[in-house]
Amino acid sequence: MTATTRDLAIPEWPENASTTHQTNGITLHDVELGATDAPLVILLHGFADFWWGWRRQVGHLAAAGFRVVTPDQRGYNLSEKPVGLRAYDLDVLAADIVGLADAYGRKKFHLIGHDFGGLIAWWIATRYPDRVERMVAINAFHPSVLMPYIWRHPTQLLRSIYMGIFQIPWFPESLLSFKNFAVLRGLVHLGCRPGTFSDADLKRYMKTWSVPGAMTGMINWYRALVRKPKDRNARVRVPTLLIWGLREPYLEKGLAEASLARCDEGEALWVEAGSHWVHLEESDTVNAALVSFLKRASSPSSSARVG
Repeated sequence: MTATTRDLAIPEWPENASTTHQTNGITLHDVELGATDAPLVILLHGFADFWWGWRRQVGHLAAAGFRVVTPDQRGYNLSEKPVGLRAYDLDVLAADIVGLADAYGRKKFHLIGHDFGGLIAWWIATRYPDRVERMVAINAFHPSVLMPYIWRHPTQLLRSIYMGIFQIPWFPESLLSFKNFAVLRGLVHLGCRPGTFSDADLKRYMKTWSVPGAMTGMINWYRALVRKPKDRNARVRVPTLLIWGLREPYLEKGLAEASLARCDEGEALWVEAGSHWVHLEESDTVNAALVSFLKRASSPSSSARVG
């Protein structure tokens, strides 16, 4: 019987898959799978997530012939949580991942990012085009397009109101932690199809949110983001695939289109039934697209839609 995406998830990972690496002056925890000499793929999680958020991709990508590395990014779960906003600047977050590739002895690597991890993927592809073979962003926009888009589309400001709340000192940490993370659990459920996260799933997430310093580290990504000058003219020269769940509640499709406009070689997969967590909801569709794109010799600009 052919293994499905879910068959290739966590139970297939060996006990020694968890490791740590020194990069950019800190220690990052990551989980790895696949042949050590295979092409390297680094998966970057987003807000309130951790390495486990890629549980339906890792086994599939490893089985397809890739060396897959899924780090807890700085401020999250088992990775270091430096103090201060400068420690969460986009350039610093990008340097973490480039340094992680160095730690694995790789000059070139593929990059896949979801949510804020996708912002980091966009930033790395822009700042380090010589290091990235191919880049995939999943429901994530290029950081430089947000404010210009909001000025033209005030409706996105309403969807992004949480980012303004996150700028307040201490309050967001208290709000999101209140009553056993009730608000944060609600935000996760709001962004996905019912049933995507089980009670057992959320218990795993709550354990990571409870790690000392994690809540502030997670929120500091947003606090640092609004203070970062963006290069509005930067082009993305790396072959890029944007996967976008069209039932996304937090981000308008126009942000995706504005991001693609910055790409010299970009294409989109619009997933009608997917929301913010499309890689978990529609994992078979997403995994097939990932493998096809990463293994392609060239990527002509195009757009596809999945119902």
